[in-house]
Amino acid sequence: MEMKRIAVLPGDGIGPEVMQVALKILDAVQSKYNVCFDYRHALVGGAAWNDYGSHLPEETLKICRESDAILFGSVGGPVREQDTDKWRGVEVHSLLGLRKAFELYANLRPAKLYPALAFASPLRSDISQKGFDILVVRELTGGIYFGQPKGRRGSGDAETAFDTMLYSRAEIRRIAKVAFEVAQKRRRKVTSVDKANVLTTMVFWRQVVEETAREYPDVEYEPMYVDNAAMQLTKNPQQFDVMLCGNMFGDILSDEAAALTGSLGMLPSASIGMGKFGMYEPGGGSAPDIAGQGIANPIAQILSAAMLLRYSFGMIAATEDIEHAVETVLNDGYRTADIWQKGNRKVGTAEMGDQILKRLES
Repeated sequence: MEMKRIAVLPGDGIGPEVMQVALKILDAVQSKYNVCFDYRHALVGGAAWNDYGSHLPEETLKICRESDAILFGSVGGPVREQDTDKWRGVEVHSLLGLRKAFELYANLRPAKLYPALAFASPLRSDISQKGFDILVVRELTGGIYFGQPKGRRGSGDAETAFDTMLYSRAEIRRIAKVAFEVAQKRRRKVTSVDKANVLTTMVFWRQVVEETAREYPDVEYEPMYVDNAAMQLTKNPQQFDVMLCGNMFGDILSDEAAALTGSLGMLPSASIGMGKFGMYEPGGGSAPDIAGQGIANPIAQILSAAMLLRYSFGMIAATEDIEHAVETVLNDGYRTADIWQKGNRKVGTAEMGDQILKRLES
């Protein structure tokens, strides 16, 4: 039996409690699919600071290097304590540190509105009732966030600040290939988001993406300006399958798409590099205000584990089984507090996990 090594980094806040539920789901996958997962637990974020005085200690990096994938929880502490050494810069040091260490250049962020949760979406009801299933593919290590030079100069009214948007052909091409190859396994459409009517960098982006698109004749390719893309997400999100974005536009549009689903507690993500290694994490954050209360929604963490099975381990059937179990539970009316509506059955973290587990095992 093949052994798959998973670095488990629960982190802070609700991270440990939703991670516990996700691991129960993975345990069921082991039994059902005759595979063996070797969980290698490590500290990150504020939890790591307590023992190591670092948000991303070398011991954690070592465990990640020796693993086949990383299942990440969340990091961050109470707002009132953000300026203490324990919490200052925790996300930058933890998440960005891991992305940099493993060259995780592609962020895959699904935004799916289940018909059963249409009421939770801020979209007009005639739009939300149709549901949608979008995957935002965001370039994660280049663009204006990392381009040099950046800084400030001068003083008084003449003081200026500047950043540099910079992309190489190789960077654009590799993220475009990710988008087209993922689209081949979905509904075969890529919408590439840019601002080619204003920015030279985005003219280049569009040119390289168009060149890459010719290698995938089975995938429909559509360029779209970012302002129009932001509007179309609210008017007709069903038109999108895979949205390919540079770092800044992907950061913004993936959050917009996430908000349209009604709850961040539903949304997983993956950050992948060359090969099959990746880091998988929920999109909702550490939510320290509800930590330890047993009311957090574990679905984003469960679906992050499902993405790990799909992209790092190639276990497509197991992934689809988990996704189907989640949707069935929602259709059966089970809800955590963040997605509850009168007439549904409100459950806590553990029971939501148990209901999904029951359907996965059946």
